[in-house]
Parts: sequence; C-alpha cells; structure tokens
Amino acid sequence: MNLRLVITAIAAAAISVSAQARPLAIEDLLKTRSVSSPSLSPDGSMVVYTVSSADLEEDKNTTHVWIANVDGSGERQLTLREGENESSPKFSPDGSQIGFLSSRGDEDDNAPTRLWLLPLNGGEARPVEGIEGSVSDFVWSPDGSKMALIIQDPEPEEAEGEDKDRPKPIVIDRYRFKEDYTGYLDNRRERSWLFDPATGTLERLADGDFDESDPTFSPDGTEVAFVSNRTAEPDRNSNTDVWVASVSAPGSAPRQLTVHPGTDGSPAWSPDGNWIAYVHGADPQKIWYGVTPLAVVPATGGEPVILTPTLDRNVSDPLWTEDGSAVRMIVEDDGRQYLAQVSASGGAVEQLAAGNFVLRSPTAMHGGTMALLSSTNFTPNEVFAFTGGNLNKVTSQNDEWLEGIEFGSVSMASFPSEDGTEIHGLIYLPPGHDASRPQPTTLMLHGGPASQFDYSWDREPLWQVAAGYVVLAPNPRGSTGRGDAFAMQGHSRWGDLDVEDVLGAVDDAVAKGIADPDRLGVGGWSYGGMLTNYVIASDTRFKAAVSGASISNIFTGFGHDEYIREYIAELGTPWENFEGWMAISYPFFQNQRIVTPTLFIVGEEDVNVPTIASEQMYQALRHRGIDTQLVIYPGEYHGISRPSFQLDRMQRWNAWLDKYLRD
Repeated sequence: MNLRLVITAIAAAAISVSAQARPLAIEDLLKTRSVSSPSLSPDGSMVVYTVSSADLEEDKNTTHVWIANVDGSGERQLTLREGENESSPKFSPDGSQIGFLSSRGDEDDNAPTRLWLLPLNGGEARPVEGIEGSVSDFVWSPDGSKMALIIQDPEPEEAEGEDKDRPKPIVIDRYRFKEDYTGYLDNRRERSWLFDPATGTLERLADGDFDESDPTFSPDGTEVAFVSNRTAEPDRNSNTDVWVASVSAPGSAPRQLTVHPGTDGSPAWSPDGNWIAYVHGADPQKIWYGVTPLAVVPATGGEPVILTPTLDRNVSDPLWTEDGSAVRMIVEDDGRQYLAQVSASGGAVEQLAAGNFVLRSPTAMHGGTMALLSSTNFTPNEVFAFTGGNLNKVTSQNDEWLEGIEFGSVSMASFPSEDGTEIHGLIYLPPGHDASRPQPTTLMLHGGPASQFDYSWDREPLWQVAAGYVVLAPNPRGSTGRGDAFAMQGHSRWGDLDVEDVLGAVDDAVAKGIADPDRLGVGGWSYGGMLTNYVIASDTRFKAAVSGASISNIFTGFGHDEYIREYIAELGTPWENFEGWMAISYPFFQNQRIVTPTLFIVGEEDVNVPTIASEQMYQALRHRGIDTQLVIYPGEYHGISRPSFQLDRMQRWNAWLDKYLRD
C-alpha cells in the first residue's frame, strides 16, 4: 500500500491536551455542537453543513444550516428560525440556492418533512409545493432542470365521517414489522420521484412497489442510479442492488446493474458516465461481520470489478476524482478511518489523509477540493477541506467551549487474549493520572458488535474519564477494522471469545499496574450492554456494572425487536437451533452466576432492544437480592435524545460506579 500520510494538528500518536486549564465536567459534554452533512459548492469555494446543539433549559435539540468559506472564513448560520430544525443541505448546480429538508411551520410532531429552497442572494426559504408525503432525500440533475426525490407515501386519508381521535386497530401483514424510532411498520414505501422545479410536475422515477434510496444523476442528466431491494419479499433479506432508471421514460422498469445477494449501495457515476462505483455488499450469511469492498460496474450493465480485493477492510462513500482516473473512499482500519483512493482500473490503495483521527462524510470534488468531517477522541466533528494533499480546518463550532478543558490522554494498546490472540483497544487516562499506583478502572464495551472504538469523539468513555476513572475500551473479536476473519469470529458466538478478549484488556491493565483489581467496573450500551451482561455472568471481580439497552434472554428478541432477518441469518430459528439460542442466553438462564451490582438503563420506546429485556434481567437480580436498579426514559428510543435525559444518564452512570468503586 502506498502511504502518503497527511500530518496535521489533529494527528498524534497519543492525543493529549494536558496543558489545558481544568478537567472536563459531565455538563461540558452537553455543550457539544454536532457538525454533519457537509455539501461543497459547485466552484469549491464554500461548504454548507448542519450544526446540532442541546438546550438544557428548553430541554430540546435544534439543528440548523450553516455556511462557511473553505478557507475557514465567513462562518455563519443560514437558517435562523427559533424552535425549528433543518437537515440535509445541498447546493444547487449553479450555486445560487441551497435546498434543505424541514417540517418547519407545522406543530404536529408527525408532520411530513418538506423540501425547502433558500436563495443565497437574499430572501426567505420557501417550501416546494405540490409534494405529498415526507421527503427524506433529494438531488439535483447536473443542469438543475430536474430533481430526484425520495418521498415516503403519505398516510391514507381519513374516510368521510371517520372519527380522527378514535384509535384504530393496528393491522400487520409484513414479515419485518417493527423498526426503532418508527414502531410498527405499515405498507407505505419510500419511493423515488422526478420533480421539475419549473413546472411543479412530479412523476414516479421507476415502476414497482419497493423502497428506494440514494438517487444520483448521470453526468449528462439522462439517467438516475438508485438503490433498492426488489426481491420477491424484501422484508426477508437485505439484498439491495444498484438500479438505473431513464429520466425520459419515468415510471418504466429500471435496469438492474448488480445482482449480488448482499447489500450493494452508495452508487457514484464516473465523470464520463461509463461506470458506476459502489460499495459491494458482504456475503449475506456474514451479515454485518463481512468486509464490504469497493467495486465498479459498467453503467450499461455487465460484470462488476472489485477494486479493493486484497484490502480486507470496510470501505464507504465512494467518490470519483474529477478526471475519472481514480475513486476515493473512506477506509475503516483498526481505530482509524482514513481517506484513500484507488485507480479506476484497480491496483494499490493509496492513503491520502490518515492518522489518529476519524474521517467521514466526504463530498464530491469541485475545483480540486473536497470537504469532509474529522474528529479525534478530544475534538468533535468539524468540517475540513482536503486540497493539494492537505487537510485544512474549515469550521470552529466547538473551539470556544473546548478552550480551557483538560481531557487527559488516550493511546492505543495491544494485549493478548486467553488463547494468545492479539487484541487492540484504547486506554483513556484522566487528567492528573497517578501512575505510581493502580487506579479505579472501568471496562467500556462498544455496541454492534460489528463496530469499533476508534480515534473519534465518543462521549461514553469521556463522561467516565471526567469522573476520574481510567477507561479501557477494547475491540474484541467480532469488531470491525481488522478484517473479515477477525470480525467473523464473533458470528453466532456472543459472550464467548469476546468475553475472553475484553477480560484480557483488564488482565493486562492490572498486570501493568494501571487498573486496581479491587475497583473494577464495566458497562456499555446496546451490544455493549449485552457484553456487560456476559462479562458479569463470567467473572465476579467487577464491583459495579451498567447495562444499557441490553438483552440476555435472546429468545425474547425473536418477533419482538427489529432484528428478525439478522437472527435468522446468524442463529437460525429458536426451534431449529434451540441449543445455540440457549448458549448465548446464559446471563439470564444462569443469572445465579452474577454477583455484581448492576444498573439497567433503557428507553421506553426502544424497538432495537426493547425494555422487556432489561426488565427481565432487573427482575432476576432483584429476586435474588443482588443490588440492582432499572431506569426507563419515557418517550426515548434506542438512543437517548432529550438533553435532560442525556445528562441524567451520564450522572446516574457515574454515580452507580462511584457507589462501589470509590473509597
């Protein structure tokens, strides 16, 4: 691999800001301004993006559109309506206006999201009229004469004389019938449409009763590529493919380009319109553990070509260089995400911007420049411009509150698991860490399980560092970032090798005198909460545990949460593989092995890992007299969004650890 590393202020072997004035406080974390969705202007001189912030006094989050010059000057807020939210800003092809999505002006929480257009030469944003349903994505044609929209079908109209306030039966006939943040799924689809801004004409892009996403116009504007699962019963699989529809024949059958049974997606046209780059799905039997390579396929149809056959790392966000000679992408690699490119004909993968930071959300190139997001463990996402081989900071949304904060330090460590497998993970040390004697330590476990702790901003370890804890954040087998074989060792073996791996992190920290063996805590969210349950059912040395949005009786999930396809792919059905399901449900069925005081936390409306799973574990430990508590946040889903609940969760988490780990 040809390495051309970009050395910037955000890259360092171990990130430290020990010269700052005061330690981080939990309340500081609510000052984070989340920057996302960058879009570069056609001339490459400006970038628009969104900024989300929490208002603890009003107890709500707001998201607005901002703009800045790529040299970092002129940063200002574009959408100014208080109490409203906007998302997905994009420049028009001539750069004269910005489109964005919002349900502003409607008091109904379930109001559809509309497309708005904001002129840059002055004036108010105006909604695009004549669109029924909720818009979730949009893209302009190269000449701006058309737009491709993804619109969710509108809710059925009330029958004449029907009482709108009287609840109606929920009728379910779908195989996959639940989804977090949505609840029960009806039969409405998210379909692609062609919109003519001049005439207000709206036409279906392609035929069929299927969900569609990721529309992108060909360079000449005559075709639109999109992603869709058009199998006989899409609810039963994740087989998305890349399709192409004709702009001149709206509503006709699209042309299928990929036929792989995995999740193909993220199509990107080459500048000459002859090829489409895309992320090639992994073997569907590997579900989320399999590596996803970069591929190209002829736009007229034909055999795809894998451009990264030996990379053995997940890629995302393919984008062509302006001359069409190469494809750029984000590569996930062992605690990092870097910008790379590969020749359009294949070959060596060249790192363009890499270091101890995480890059994401790159934009298409204009004038030799692309914009993207970058974060480190101690700096939230900001927009950076990549031009001339250099990363340059564009936005400064978090600079003010970060000034004067001392985070401590973080570094990557390697240690052996029980069977000798080398495991990697991060170690966070709090400010003023006393290396002369072992310190109270928490084992932080990530969700997924197919994800990784990396060099990006992550509040979960930080709020424990703020309380003075050493935090161990290992990436056990089943994690991504270290290739297909490493991740696949977690397939259908929950609570097995990953338990050995994370306990190896603790053993190593104790042996090195970092962690106090008598003051150990453990915690995590989602699969991190599940792994917490596996750990405390396997090892009794932990004095406190926090299990967030977790499940232990895996049988409970079947038909009750949103993962029916994944259960079948990874475990089969409970009646066909009873022993396998029972083997990974041991924290519940053998909960008598647990002696660790455990706090369970979950959102009331969570469909990802529903409340019943936490309730069962709480009841089992409570019945046995183990110190335990169950906290349920009303109206919250798998992610806790209300600012007061976010603060409460952080404070409650640390208070539980303090109760058992402090003198």
